[in-house]
Amino acid sequence: MAIHGDPSATYRCKNCQNPIVFRGELLAKNYLAKTGRALMFSHARNIVIGPKQERSLITGAYAVAGIFCNNCGEELGWKYLQAYDARQKFKEGKFIIETAKIVKEY
Repeated sequence: MAIHGDPSATYRCKNCQNPIVFRGELLAKNYLAKTGRALMFSHARNIVIGPKQERSLITGAYAVAGIFCNNCGEELGWKYLQAYDARQKFKEGKFIIETAKIVKEY
């Protein structure tokens, strides 16, 4: 029987099943990305972080870096490096991962 609140459940790369984040690291579910819905996580693993980019998003301007699966190279989302609006500083260091790019494993 699956325990939906299990903090050790993992989200894996949909392409190659590489583990990326634990359920217990999920911070928010109300984000949008290129492919639609996205999730915010406090940590991520088995990723490669791309170069810094300046990006204008719905909530303001940010310095971000794309994140990619370190096994298959699939683009998964981005990491917030810097928020220029003081009200958005809580996002710094957090990861946005597109739900279309990951699968949950209990």
